[in-house]
Amino acid sequence: MLDAIYEFVKTAINQQIVGDPAWATVALVGQFLFGGRFILQWIASEYKGKSYMPIGFWYLSIAGGTILFCYSIHIKNPIFMLSFLISTLIYIRNLHLLHLESKKNR
Repeated sequence: MLDAIYEFVKTAINQQIVGDPAWATVALVGQFLFGGRFILQWIASEYKGKSYMPIGFWYLSIAGGTILFCYSIHIKNPIFMLSFLISTLIYIRNLHLLHLESKKNR
């Protein structure tokens, strides 16, 4: 069983990272941006002393989601395509609502 897992991981690394390093880099950047949004939210919440969602969270969500959507197209994975497309549209809508609220409060 461990041999099968090892072979699977080895094959995946060879095909997706070694075999396509440019797209692997794109995916890694997208994942860092997408994951970085939680670190930003955590730091901002610690600074404020309460749960807080900074606007940068939504920008990182959009950037990371868009990059990962493009990568999912490249690897031809319809499940990830749909997931990142829908979630990115939601992030854009949340950002739009924040901008509308900001205009209203001026």
